[in-house]
Amino acid sequence: MRKVVIAGAGMTRFTGKQPRTAIELFGDAASDAINECGIKSKQVQALFMGNYLGDFEEGQAQLQAFTADYLGLAGIPANRYENACASASAAIRDAFIWVASGQYDIVLAGGAECATKMGTPLATRTFAMSSDSRYEYAAGVTFPGVFAMLAHLYSRRYNIPLETLKSQLYQVSINAHYYGARNPRAQFQKELTLEDARKSPVIASPLQLSDCCPFTDGAAAVIIASEEAARKLTKKPVLIAGVGQASAGSLLSQKEFLPRIRSRELAAEQSYKMSGLGPKDIGVVELHDCFSIAALIALEGLGFFPYGTAGQAVEKGETKIGGKIALNPSGGLKAKGHPVGATGAAQAFEVVRQLRGECGERQVEGVKVGMTDTLGGDGGTICNMILRRSW
Repeated sequence: MRKVVIAGAGMTRFTGKQPRTAIELFGDAASDAINECGIKSKQVQALFMGNYLGDFEEGQAQLQAFTADYLGLAGIPANRYENACASASAAIRDAFIWVASGQYDIVLAGGAECATKMGTPLATRTFAMSSDSRYEYAAGVTFPGVFAMLAHLYSRRYNIPLETLKSQLYQVSINAHYYGARNPRAQFQKELTLEDARKSPVIASPLQLSDCCPFTDGAAAVIIASEEAARKLTKKPVLIAGVGQASAGSLLSQKEFLPRIRSRELAAEQSYKMSGLGPKDIGVVELHDCFSIAALIALEGLGFFPYGTAGQAVEKGETKIGGKIALNPSGGLKAKGHPVGATGAAQAFEVVRQLRGECGERQVEGVKVGMTDTLGGDGGTICNMILRRSW
């Protein structure tokens, strides 16, 4: 395979309800990515776009085709990826494969979502469609409920008292908002106090509002290019060193592994093997903290901490910038926001900027390798990427 790099990256501000469409938002992010590496639209050979719920949000299917036309790319192959929250990550992974194979030299990939347009009741219902429709969704399962169950399982499996676990989860959220307050593209740009976290309403016990990510509108995009093509486009390329993707079925079929997410461990293993790197080589990780408990499960599933110990590591400051592993300096899904079809591309955007040294007071000094982790549904799809500085 050829070496593949990210030559340009763009991202909109993540917000609540937007007056603009997903196509327009993606157009902004894509234009920034295109302009950053100085290419012309006609040089883009394919468009891979993540979008989960455009049909429900705006009554618009086939966003990818209309987006291509909007960007002046009409005529090129354009594909939409629906992998729930991992939609954009799957789009970037496939772009990597197509460029690595030699079929294309330059591909535009990313995602967009306007989830808040649906309102909370419809958004909650449609998000839950990524669970098992026969047994889980039909029984009233929503994702706050799924991760609340995982929190109880985590507490019992690792013999951590529930009140102790809740204190650890508060710190996950507090840290996320600390960085979100310093990210001009984040949805929530305000720090969260321990008192605020403790007083927030219970959503699905033991999870409180402070543990839950918001519905979000936004878009992010990257230019994926062969190493040879990228030499003409950028002086700060970021190499895609490894990618991984795995799938899983219903929670019932995953019961032997829960609260661990087996598909994550398989996808991460693929990324590590392809890159020749391991957890100790990673300096920054943008992982899927849709709920605070999800951050602990991911930190362990990716190999950064032994099972059952990530909460203690967070309390000790080991996941802050300057600690063992910098966790979500963007603010993560919790504070930066979670426009599901765009989230994976936004994670890549943050890691790219970290590796370039462009994150200001959120910068992880001297970082050379970063990782993204995106979970779709209740483990149905997991995508991981390992990125590192190139020449």
